[in-house]
Amino acid sequence: MLLTCCQPLDNKEFISEYLKAAFESGDISEITRALSEVARARNMTDLAAKMGISRQGLYKTLSENGNPEFVTIQKLITALGLQMNIITPGKPVRKGDRVV
Repeated sequence: MLLTCCQPLDNKEFISEYLKAAFESGDISEITRALSEVARARNMTDLAAKMGISRQGLYKTLSENGNPEFVTIQKLITALGLQMNIITPGKPVRKGDRVV
């Protein structure tokens, strides 16, 4: 499944949903491409600095031939001001004291 981003990547809620769709695809190339698009839109240099890696290293990791390690993905998600959650497919998700 090829995901495409049709909105500017400057809204955390949209970025969250965009990355969620990429992760749900289960396709590592889609996940890497989506992360790369978001990182480019949100300033690779600033994100790399927050992650403690070089800008060139981040570009290389998120390139078409890159193979990002989990720790890099986790640091990027955090640098974007997001967090990852693990859920059981098809089950309601709790947010605070409500189920969504």
